[in-house]
Amino acid sequence: MRAVRVGEVRVNRAGGRSGGMAVGEGKTNSAKRSQQLQLLSAVPPYRPTALPILDERLRGTKFVSLEPNSVLNSPQQTGVDFWSLNPYIGCEFGCTYCYARYAHRYTVERAHDAGKLTDEEFLEFRGPHGWEAFERRVFVKDTLFGALERDLRRYFRSTGPTTRPAAPIVIGTATDPYQPAERRFRLTRGILERLARCEGLNIGIITKSPLIARDTDVLRRLQHRSDLEVHISLTTVDVALIRQVEARSPMPVVRLRALRRLADAGVRVGLIVAPVLPGITDDIPHLEALFQAAREAGAKFVHAGPLRLYPAVRDRFLPMLEERFPHLAARYRRAYEGRSGVPRDYARALAARIKQLQARFGFPLNEGMVDRYGQRLAPAQQELGL
Repeated sequence: MRAVRVGEVRVNRAGGRSGGMAVGEGKTNSAKRSQQLQLLSAVPPYRPTALPILDERLRGTKFVSLEPNSVLNSPQQTGVDFWSLNPYIGCEFGCTYCYARYAHRYTVERAHDAGKLTDEEFLEFRGPHGWEAFERRVFVKDTLFGALERDLRRYFRSTGPTTRPAAPIVIGTATDPYQPAERRFRLTRGILERLARCEGLNIGIITKSPLIARDTDVLRRLQHRSDLEVHISLTTVDVALIRQVEARSPMPVVRLRALRRLADAGVRVGLIVAPVLPGITDDIPHLEALFQAAREAGAKFVHAGPLRLYPAVRDRFLPMLEERFPHLAARYRRAYEGRSGVPRDYARALAARIKQLQARFGFPLNEGMVDRYGQRLAPAQQELGL
């Protein structure tokens, strides 16, 4: 890695890394990237932003420092029944269906309102349509540990008597905590090491990255004192289809290999099939292949839920649908008109299909995404080693 001093910002330049139904021809990203110097390209004058750039990939992704006042979001703040924690905002995987684009958009808008981004930079950090920069301008909460200490004190005050179950803390609700940037910044590992000093917590982790297997040691320590579930996210084992809807995410085989490594180490780990894409991945052959792969990899559970097409997702997902699955575009627009969730009849039919497969493959039955963070251990709720 070669560090270059530009103005008052230090920029590190590192190389990026980057079935039962017919799908469109997938566009691969296998072409080799040129290493030639841009001898004749015009280089615009550099003007430092108020948000320091920590790193930059050859393909154009920048990692921008974001100093948070708080990193642990309470149920009262988010409207869900668990606390959430996201060390990054934005994600290099850039899945077309990802609802976390809204969090990135709000972060950019707040930075602009606070005067940290000029009007020109505001457009750069959003993209022409408001969603493109989600995978190209990734915010890194590289100073989050001070805020985490304050938030944990707030969390423990909120849990009440020790006889009351601890509200879950879920890591990775709005961006993948093990996206490629984690190899350098190691924020997720630091968070887990801090939480491993607590007892009686209820921790959920969601990721589609095999990098989580790197932290098997700290996951085992955390599970020894708290209730832990790791959710490996996978929508299909069809590689061609994966490349249609999430072109830069890890291949199914490496995700399942990571699941096997965690399961063999005694970590409670399973598969989360979210979202199930209507008309694309909801057929029996696709789902059977997923459940079979989960069982062979040693998964303890499988959770699944249909696509939620939030406003921040539509502008990214629907154009992809029209390009690659044109026969479905009009049906999606009708089904999701005026709503972010699927029609009720479809949701019931999919839930019934998932339960049938859970029973058939020997997994516990559950209510889809509703009860995936349920408490299984008697709560202790206390800090250790402070």
